[in-house]
Amino acid sequence: MSYFKEGDYALIRFEERKFLKKLLKGHSLNVGKEVLKFDEVIGKPYGVKIGKFEVFKPDLEEIILLGFERKTQIIYPKDAFYIAFKLGIKKTDRVLEFGTGSGALCAVLSWLAGEVWSYESVEEFYNTAIRNFKRFGLEANVRFHNEDFGKAEVPQEFFDSAFVDVKEPWHYLEKVHKSLKKGGSVGFLLPTANQVIKLLESAGNFFGNLEVIEILQRNYKIVPERFRPEDQMVGHTAYLVFGKKISG
Repeated sequence: MSYFKEGDYALIRFEERKFLKKLLKGHSLNVGKEVLKFDEVIGKPYGVKIGKFEVFKPDLEEIILLGFERKTQIIYPKDAFYIAFKLGIKKTDRVLEFGTGSGALCAVLSWLAGEVWSYESVEEFYNTAIRNFKRFGLEANVRFHNEDFGKAEVPQEFFDSAFVDVKEPWHYLEKVHKSLKKGGSVGFLLPTANQVIKLLESAGNFFGNLEVIEILQRNYKIVPERFRPEDQMVGHTAYLVFGKKISG
């Protein structure tokens, strides 16, 4: 059985609200008139209920959504986990990513891969990603690079898969192609249709088995007396484009 220790992060649920908190002695969470003292949580097993509070070990999705500092729009977990699935990532794989942003997708990739090389040209975003990873102890298998991927020296036929999250990915197609092993998978994230069209105009010169996907998600209220969809939903996050390296 696993128990909460001081310094652990805990997912705390109160009715329909969720909180991610670091468990420190003498600290507490106040929600209205209800108080959860962290001294009462430390030493308790995962999944404990104290008063009206439920306390769990957070999963990676909850860490990203509730705990990551954001300087950019993150790749939502509904997209990030599907991206990792489509890229076919295994623990033996080396994965390339550029356009790190705040590091949300990188966290998912690093969770599954043996090693991730992530490139971010904006120093502020790069520093934010590093802080997020160090805060939650996720950095062990990630090599962060504060440089433009287009100017970086990258080994050829080195990566098993790659993901690209930049505004104009068509400028990097040849370099990504050269960096991937034969048959390696690649993915792109693009927020607008005109970007997708622009990418497709040249992507076929380097990658085959191309497909474009959009993922929609609708959450539901969990109260039995009024079970129905949530009042609001995100209508669109991004288009995802996937393909595989082809060689002559």
